[in-house]
Amino acid sequence: QVQLVESGGGLVQAGGSLRLSCAASGRAFSSVTMGWFRQAPGKERESVAAINWNGGRTVYADSVKGRFTISRDNAKNTVYLQMNSLKPEDTAVYYCARTWGFNDPLNQKYDYWGQGTQVTVSS
Repeated sequence: QVQLVESGGGLVQAGGSLRLSCAASGRAFSSVTMGWFRQAPGKERESVAAINWNGGRTVYADSVKGRFTISRDNAKNTVYLQMNSLKPEDTAVYYCARTWGFNDPLNQKYDYWGQGTQVTVSS
């Protein structure tokens, strides 16, 4: 059974930073691609970033490129999302999820999802 638990969300002023964490259970963590997604009220869920199994490949949505950094620590079964220069439009519930392979990580199907953590950026 795979469980993903996000943490680190909160309220921050525009221009501030937050680091999200996603702790995963299960022995396959070091073999899988991990992704971060977000969903704002009234909007569709969008891809934010993804990282391959060993951290050697990453990809970002254009809206966060240069501001967000995804990383992972396989020894801790954890993936992170460092968010800098936050904007009010980054306000959303952020989810981590798991997939296999790195063919099209911002668009491919993910099989396990966390429950989400709220990020609110005030202007």
